Amino acid sequence: MFLRSPSQHRPYHWGPFPAEALPRDRAVIAAESAAPRRPRPALPPLDDGPLARAARRYRDLFAGMADGKVAAAVAPVPADPARRAQDIKGGAYFLNAAQVGICAIPDSAWFDGAAADGATHAVVILVEHGRVPEAGNPARDWVAPAVEETGRMRAAEIAVCVAGQVRQMGFAARAHLWGGGDLDPERLAVLAGLAVRGAGGALANPFLGTGFSLAVVASTYPMAVDLPLAPGTGRVRGLRYWWGINGAESGRERNRRAGRPSHASRYPMEQVRRVDVPTTLILDDEVPRVPKRAAFFERALRGDLGERTVAERGRFAYKHPFAMGMMGPIPAMAPLQDGPVAAVDTSIYSDPAANARAVKALSYFLGADLTGICRVPDYAWFSHHKDGTAIAPYHRYAVVMLIDQEFDTMEGASGDDWISGAQSMRAYMRGAEIAGIMADCLRDLGFPARPQTNVDSDVQQIPLVLLAGLGEMSRIGELVLNPFVGPRFKSVVLTTDMPLEVDKPIDFGLQGFCSNCWKCARECPCDAIPFGPKVMFNGYETWKPDVERCARYRLTNARGSACGRCMKTCPLNKVVTADGPQVTRLASWMGIHARWAKPLMVPVARWLDDRLGHGRRNPAKKWWLDLEVVDGVCVEPRATNRRDIDPDKTWDAAAQRIAFYNADAMPPPDHAGPWPVDRKAALAAAALLETPAEARARRTRGGPPPGHYRPRPPAGDRPAD
Repeated sequence: MFLRSPSQHRPYHWGPFPAEALPRDRAVIAAESAAPRRPRPALPPLDDGPLARAARRYRDLFAGMADGKVAAAVAPVPADPARRAQDIKGGAYFLNAAQVGICAIPDSAWFDGAAADGATHAVVILVEHGRVPEAGNPARDWVAPAVEETGRMRAAEIAVCVAGQVRQMGFAARAHLWGGGDLDPERLAVLAGLAVRGAGGALANPFLGTGFSLAVVASTYPMAVDLPLAPGTGRVRGLRYWWGINGAESGRERNRRAGRPSHASRYPMEQVRRVDVPTTLILDDEVPRVPKRAAFFERALRGDLGERTVAERGRFAYKHPFAMGMMGPIPAMAPLQDGPVAAVDTSIYSDPAANARAVKALSYFLGADLTGICRVPDYAWFSHHKDGTAIAPYHRYAVVMLIDQEFDTMEGASGDDWISGAQSMRAYMRGAEIAGIMADCLRDLGFPARPQTNVDSDVQQIPLVLLAGLGEMSRIGELVLNPFVGPRFKSVVLTTDMPLEVDKPIDFGLQGFCSNCWKCARECPCDAIPFGPKVMFNGYETWKPDVERCARYRLTNARGSACGRCMKTCPLNKVVTADGPQVTRLASWMGIHARWAKPLMVPVARWLDDRLGHGRRNPAKKWWLDLEVVDGVCVEPRATNRRDIDPDKTWDAAAQRIAFYNADAMPPPDHAGPWPVDRKAALAAAALLETPAEARARRTRGGPPPGHYRPRPPAGDRPAD
């Protein structure tokens, strides 16, 4: 409890609630199987309000992906039905299902008039309803009528992804959603051990009461089944639940979260010191606006990094069946990013502080983990679209949201094995969904709004994460670290002109910490993270990574999908909740409230982090199967990264060579064909960079910005040499 989390040995596929401790009764199977079929219920009428309309729109989008093509060959899955169930349940839990159960499908589970389609097993997905904001928060009027609609939407998203995963493994699978499927989710929830029947046949869950929504995935994939709960099983309470049964999430932690204001995250960001400017130097008037064409994943797609990266660019993050299950929803949401703005009176939303509370509460209701707000500086906008057309800044504010890639799954992984790409895709998918629904709501209320997602973003997100007070720049380089979730997140941004109160940047002493901790650089599999000091790169102070080397490794990693080793091994990748280890909570408190002790703490923290084994793989948390999708079919990978940490590794910072692709080395924004990278020139560009002290001195003298801060102009407008 002091050094280790109580959940350390809890199998991931058991889920966050201690359902394994509940009484079961096999006799319920016979009773439910003998009951007559029920008539198919209609999808309930749409509740009024902007959130309900937006949630229904996204639910209908997911419903269109309920079924699909099955892979041409069956994956080499284990013969053990329990191991198969572990994989499928783990995926649903990673997608944030509250509880998951599996059962056989009796004839009585089909709605009256529906024809059984040969499916034998049902995966029943239970989603907990979100929290309605308190009275006085404007978001209450948006959320209260839309709780069930939003729950049905989230259950649909999870079911569609799980069904897609099963089909990718070569088995038929179809998602049956509330109001549109052929299977009775209530009967199957009873059979799968997720609910009991009360008076009049109404369902109740022992942990959530009636506050949940259901969806079902029916498949031909044989898996181990769960037993039904014993009739009469009531709400779980008591001392064991309060402290966390079998390492499950405790009642203390749930109560702690429920006691926080709805516009506050689960983490006490209000305790972190706020400052007027970020803790790293940004020369606002010198930072160049750069084109989307310059991003290294885009450069790989265009052929700048060679033929192999072109081939891998489209599959590197999706070459696992679980990630492939998300390949439908992620691009399908992109066309919904833009939409008409309602011509309505917006005068009731003239209070920026109240609006900020409402927008944050809405983000947390929908599932964001941390949210901050800032103004969008001009330099944060990309200069050109991928096709080379110019982008003119169009919104004043950014609502910046972080989606946690989740501690437990990262604990089970090496950081660059077969689940790492799916970790990113799940966060990107959830972020696009949350920001998309929020944008729909704000446009419905009369305010221009647009989600900026990994599929289509007109803004650079890292400076906005920094300015919105969600973290500080880290040694990882092009990544901001948060004091509570460290680096293990993906961001999504909603830009809008709704008047909003902005947050200030934060200072929790990270610059001193990262200056004396090299663990991410030590553990990087491609030596892309610098051991040396910060430099000025295109107008901002940073530990600049070798982005070409990093991109190449993530794209061409043959022993896994993409990479997240830096997130996995960072000492700030931790759990800071009522259920976390006491030493971690103490260290977190001291890091925020006793910053004077940082110089002493960092060497001790790094040493202790290594000795406790943080960054090693935890077998109890590995729920997925190691599979690779090749030409549309799952195969057994030729190899899998099974790295652990290397505390005894030595390095020579002076010998490390980092390539710097300054603005003047970027391709023209409208250049469609390959623009090969010049690594030799990029290595030599290190000599051009200023230190932060040199940049300040130059500014004091009134010197001009360095020439390498100027991006190449569009090819059609380039002056003659």
